[in-house]
Amino acid sequence: MRSAGKISTVSVLGAGVPAWCGWTAPALAQAPQPWQLGFQEAATPVMERIDGFHDLLLVIITVIMLLVTALLVYVVVRFNEKANPVPSKTTHHTVLEVMWTVVPIMILVVIAIPSFRLLYYMDKTTTPGMTLKVVGSQWYWSYVYPDHGRIAFDSLIIPDDQLKPGQLRLLEVDNRVVVPVDTDIRVLLTSNSVLHSWAVPAFGVKIDTVPGRMSETWMRVTKPGVYYGQCSELCGINHGFMPIAVEAVSKAEFAKWVARAKVKFKAQQVPDRPSPELAFADGAVPGR
Repeated sequence: MRSAGKISTVSVLGAGVPAWCGWTAPALAQAPQPWQLGFQEAATPVMERIDGFHDLLLVIITVIMLLVTALLVYVVVRFNEKANPVPSKTTHHTVLEVMWTVVPIMILVVIAIPSFRLLYYMDKTTTPGMTLKVVGSQWYWSYVYPDHGRIAFDSLIIPDDQLKPGQLRLLEVDNRVVVPVDTDIRVLLTSNSVLHSWAVPAFGVKIDTVPGRMSETWMRVTKPGVYYGQCSELCGINHGFMPIAVEAVSKAEFAKWVARAKVKFKAQQVPDRPSPELAFADGAVPGR
């Protein structure tokens, strides 16, 4: 097992400041921002739809809150002891009972329809342009590019004492995941140790990696830049030190990176297997 080095435990503050405050996260480095109140800027169609669904829910719960608050104020003013010394003895009201049953059902239907659409949309892509495999270990990530010469490498956190100027503490890694923009990428995820969770907020991706099981999701990054995430499932003593760094580049730059990566990570390339879906199904990890 590789060690990520000695690192002091410090939590990272929040995630991006909402646009309505006039503050935005850096355009080319999507990472948590101090005192963030909202989501990071969306970098994939999935996250854009999550943002839209979030806004819809915000409107609905705001209207419900205002309505309930208004009803409570009305009841306090209209039916207090001074204004209503002789209380009503009414115990049933058919119209009212029908309304407070039907209205919540209608609200749930309004929420359910876009919710199911979003769930099906973010499930998987039918026309992937490439495949990326993600394997969670204690406590680092391993990646494989089966469509590009089976490039494989490990990605570990950079310890505090090795950080260079401009690198983000607790988020920077020694080997970033590199992907092309405007490409449907199928992501296959598993684990060779315990439960982990591969989560990149700007992508709208948060998928558990389960030992002995292959999970699938997809992403299409629309903006070049560096996007950060972290393991989001308690996985042991160094759970807080499993960052994710994804660098999205143009297709031309990605082709150049592939050529360099084949040389750099040649010793870790995974042998050919009959099916990319079956790779790592037995828990194997590159270079182990």
